Amino acid sequence: MNVEGLLEHGFTAVALPDGSRQIDGVYIGDLLSWVMGRAQMDNAWITIMSNNNVIAVASLADTACVILAEGVELSTELKELAEAKDINVLSSPKSAYEIAVILSGLLA
Repeated sequence: MNVEGLLEHGFTAVALPDGSRQIDGVYIGDLLSWVMGRAQMDNAWITIMSNNNVIAVASLADTACVILAEGVELSTELKELAEAKDINVLSSPKSAYEIAVILSGLLA
């Protein structure tokens, strides 16, 4: 499934510079140093973090997208940074667990 396909399943685009990027797994985490060492290329990364380091870590880990759980929002400045760095960011009011369950069904 590609990132843009998630929009049909209740996710909202925050920044979508490369919606055709394929998702090949999921990583959930909020400790950025942990995510840097464990998230895999093309993962959808689920987090509640919303600072500029999230964009940097997503870039370093080369994740397909960041999914902000529990209604977390990005500032306008961070949305622009995500677009400039080609980082797809989606949001959802659901918990990280609920998002993971949805993605598990879609990526199976």
